[in-house]
Amino acid sequence: MGTSKRIHQMTIPQWEAAFPHDDACKAYLVRNRWPTGVACPRCGNLEVYELCRAFHWQCTACAPGGSTGYRFSVTVGTIFENTNKPLREWFRVIHRMLVSKKGVSAHQIYREMGFGSYRTALYMTHRIRAALIDKNFRQLIGIVEVDETYIGGKNKNRHWDKKTAGIGGQEADKFIVIGACQRKGNVVARVIENTKTETFERFVRAMVSDKCSLLSTDEHSGYRRLSPDYPHHAVRHEAKNYVVGAIHTNSIEGFWSLVKRGIMGTFHKVSRKYLPLYIAEFEWRYNNRNNPDIFAEAIRGC
Repeated sequence: MGTSKRIHQMTIPQWEAAFPHDDACKAYLVRNRWPTGVACPRCGNLEVYELCRAFHWQCTACAPGGSTGYRFSVTVGTIFENTNKPLREWFRVIHRMLVSKKGVSAHQIYREMGFGSYRTALYMTHRIRAALIDKNFRQLIGIVEVDETYIGGKNKNRHWDKKTAGIGGQEADKFIVIGACQRKGNVVARVIENTKTETFERFVRAMVSDKCSLLSTDEHSGYRRLSPDYPHHAVRHEAKNYVVGAIHTNSIEGFWSLVKRGIMGTFHKVSRKYLPLYIAEFEWRYNNRNNPDIFAEAIRGC
């Protein structure tokens, strides 16, 4: 039996050697943000000139010349702009989030980094998660699995004074997430409001190409109308049928396992408001699991 090749990520000693100070971080950001040369963030002009202040430039193509030209720094237009935290601290937080398979909580970042408040760590981690949202999404093709899951604790397991009242049979602190996974490829997941057929269909039609070779789901009735437009087949989990040839949902269920272990074991509780950000983090980390330099990829997205 063959074994998958392990992808070695940047270790902490390697990170320390690569980023000994803030200027090293800024130089790294320049190389990854503008690999073909520094360009004006406003107009894309490559003919900018450096100012006396390091990592600052001026563009005269989209503003009057001389001293009134548009001036910008390496962090303009990024999540690092207008923050009072050194770039090296941002880089360290990003590295911690990326190399932790099940994520790292803001409380842990707060303790490790020695920030003045927990809110600072929460703000930084949320900004990073927002930057990791895929801006160049392409519909999934090939064999695609689609499945839904619920995120959150069970009401019956709570102490009597912490039980919550749900609406329409759904527990108040359990949220619905639907996902699609290209077999041996990428995953995409979204938080949804309900399990209506229209909601499921809207997600599938947006995320999965109708040119896919197989659309594999479970027997949930929300997928029943996809067959005319997709090569749709379902496995009947209630009948203990989990794999029928190529028809199964094992890949997307493996992703759900990562998400649930991370949320329950690392973050413990996530609100409905911020759940999409956490899902985006797990999605990005999963989709870059074979990327030997996910750190650079994340920096380019910031």
